[in-house]
Amino acid sequence: MIPAAFEYHRPQDMAGVLAVLEEHGDDARVMAGGHSLIPMMKLRMADVPHLIDLQDVGGLSDIAVDGASIRIGALVTQADIIDHQALAAAAPILREAALQIADPQVRYMGTVGGNVANGDPGNDMPGLMQCLDATFTLVGTGGERDVPARDFYEAAYMTAREDDEVLTAVTIPLPSGGYAYEKQKRKIGDYATAAAAVQITKSGGTCASAAIAMTNLSDTPIYSDAAGAALVGTTLDDAALKAAVAAMLNDIDPTEDNRGPIAFKKHVAGVILRRAIERAWSRA
Repeated sequence: MIPAAFEYHRPQDMAGVLAVLEEHGDDARVMAGGHSLIPMMKLRMADVPHLIDLQDVGGLSDIAVDGASIRIGALVTQADIIDHQALAAAAPILREAALQIADPQVRYMGTVGGNVANGDPGNDMPGLMQCLDATFTLVGTGGERDVPARDFYEAAYMTAREDDEVLTAVTIPLPSGGYAYEKQKRKIGDYATAAAAVQITKSGGTCASAAIAMTNLSDTPIYSDAAGAALVGTTLDDAALKAAVAAMLNDIDPTEDNRGPIAFKKHVAGVILRRAIERAWSRA
């Protein structure tokens, strides 16, 4: 397929990006890695008269890890995450999730910013960022603001980002405890039928905190506060695991598609979440 004609912009700084956005309004779209936007343009599902490529904008490809937080630039690729040793040591769940995204060819170009910003409920990073209580930095003509990942997603492909804003960075509080990212998919490179991101801390043999988020089981990623709460204060016995799964199933709203009927997706979600909780607990 061939996309409709468009004008290509490659600004050298964020001021140039914002100038194009301000000039062309809804006719302009920003591209990071392009793995979501370009296929939609080729299929004529997205009409983009003005395409703004961020690749030449400095400062968007940095990863910074300190004693309190992690900051990941929007143009950091999944391959960058996999290869960054300090990041893998500070937040190993990021590497574990990145290794399950698509295939190596995609991971060398697919960016964190693109993965979280376009609101695709099938993307892996949005749910993971909700689990990690990340914050997204948005820069627009009106200035800069931060939006929690748990408040960012409104519906499929609809987010809190305004049309004149660009997502420039993701900031994550330094995680602790056990972690797991579990994903079931039909084949290599596919979106998840169901995926679960879990972070758990332990104190005196019981669960002190638990964060749980699910992917591709509703029109947005689902941060299940109730599922995490069902584990806190328990030793993660069978009753606690069943309560967490039941709470999660009450929060998701899957639809039937070529990945299976609703009942199948709920079954897979329960299996995947239980597996993720047990593995995170074993690492806590």
